[in-house]
Amino acid sequence: MSGAPRFLVVDGYSKAAREELVAGGASIAADLYAAMLRRFVPNAPVDTLFPSDPDASLPAGAELARYDGIAWTGCSLTVFDDEPRVKNQIELCRAAFEAGVPGFGSCWGVQIAVVAAGGECRANPRGREIGIARKIQLTPEGRAHPMYVGKPGVFDAFISHDDEVTHWPASARLLASNRFTRVQSMSVAHLNGMFWGLQYHPEYDLHEMARLIHCRRAKMIELGLFHDEGRALHYIAQLETLHRDPSRADVAWALGVDDDVMSLEIRQCETANWIAQQVLPALRP
Repeated sequence: MSGAPRFLVVDGYSKAAREELVAGGASIAADLYAAMLRRFVPNAPVDTLFPSDPDASLPAGAELARYDGIAWTGCSLTVFDDEPRVKNQIELCRAAFEAGVPGFGSCWGVQIAVVAAGGECRANPRGREIGIARKIQLTPEGRAHPMYVGKPGVFDAFISHDDEVTHWPASARLLASNRFTRVQSMSVAHLNGMFWGLQYHPEYDLHEMARLIHCRRAKMIELGLFHDEGRALHYIAQLETLHRDPSRADVAWALGVDDDVMSLEIRQCETANWIAQQVLPALRP
C-alpha cells in the first residue's frame, strides 16, 4: 500500500444554490464531505468538482483513474430532469464506473449512481422527507453488508430530499428502507465499479441541519411541515441548542434524537467502512 488515498468530491449544487446555503449560515456540501473524509484519513488529498458550474471541466478516463475514491454530495437538482447539468453528471458517474473507482454518496449520490447504472428515480409521492429520517431498517442484505459493520439494525439519520429511487438494475442491492422512503441505501455494481449510496446524510450534524432547515423553512411552511415561522424558528433553535450542549437531555427528548444522529462514530459508520473496505484495499500506487 502506498500513501494516503486521493479523493474527488463531486458537489452538484449550482453556484447560486451554494451561495444561498452560505447566506443562511450553512456549509457548502463539498466542505462537509471533505471534512468527513479527512476525519478518517487526515492527510488525504481531496479535490473538489462543481459540475453544475458553466465553466466546469469534467474529468474522464485516465483523469478519474487517478483517484482512489469518488464521493458525491447531495444536490438541489432533480436527477430525472432533462437538462445538461444533470446529463453531464450522469455521464460523469458512468465514466467513474467504467474507470473502476470506488464510489460513495448521499441523497443525490445514490440517485445519480442508480440512474447511471440504468435505474430510475421519481418524486416521492409522500412528499419531502427532511430533518431526521425515522426508523431506517437494514434489510437482510444490509445486515450482512460490509458498509453496515457496527451500525444498529434500526436507526435514525439526518435527511433532506423530495425524490427517491423507484427502479434499479439487477446488479444493485437494497440495503435499508423506512416507511417514508423505500430506498434509504443501496450498493450498485456497474461496469468495472461499485458504488455505496445513502439517501440520508452522514456528513450533517445538528448545526448543519439547523442551517439547512433555516434555508428551507419557507418551503417547509408551505408544505405544512411547520405551522408558521415561529414554530420553524423554535425548532431550528432547539437543534442549535443541542449542538452547542449535547448534555441537554430535555432538548434531545423534545427532538426525539439520540446517539444515532449525535454520535459521530454511529452517524458516519458507513463512510468509515467504505474507506476501510473499498478504498484502502484498492489503493493505487
